[in-house]
Amino acid sequence: MSYIILKGCFVKKFFVLAAVFLSGVAVAQSPTPELLQIIDKSTNFVVNTPKGPVEITRVMTPCAKNKGWLQPLIPIKGVTPVDEIDVLKALNDKDSLVVDMRVVDDRVKGTIPGSVGIPYTEVAMRMDELGCKKPAAGSTKWDCSKAKKVYAFCNGPVCPQSPMAMAAMTRDGFPATKIYYYRGGMLDWDALGLTTVKGEF
Repeated sequence: MSYIILKGCFVKKFFVLAAVFLSGVAVAQSPTPELLQIIDKSTNFVVNTPKGPVEITRVMTPCAKNKGWLQPLIPIKGVTPVDEIDVLKALNDKDSLVVDMRVVDDRVKGTIPGSVGIPYTEVAMRMDELGCKKPAAGSTKWDCSKAKKVYAFCNGPVCPQSPMAMAAMTRDGFPATKIYYYRGGMLDWDALGLTTVKGEF
């Protein structure tokens, strides 16, 4: 057994004699990999090069966290994209919250230490935990004038969960200028070898 590094992920590589199994059973051919979405529902992107058109596709890799599709760096106008250094600093900032917007089943497998877990389907209903006041009677808008800065992340660049949550938050009154999007998410955090904690709810 040996190890190779693929885009920051450690992958076990098993050497198998392809010609003959001890049992005499023939080796089955690997199935054609499923083509995953790239932009929206498209599974390919054609680039025109001097040597002719080249089709770019995407398949699942050992590093990938989920299928999804590529998310824009700024999913909502006014949102600020951030990197790992920004997230690390935010973890010690009393006016900021680093929010893991993934579903609980993903979060318990490993998350950023000090982050808060609010699933993307619940964020817009739990904005009081982000420093907002619940809507007044007859209103759907929250009072987020004293909201904390929210550093949002999910599974990585193809994860739509935190962008969907941001859309719901801003729709209900959370200022986009107080949202900071860590697009790299857990995929990049893991690939860089940064510490994670498990079993966090």
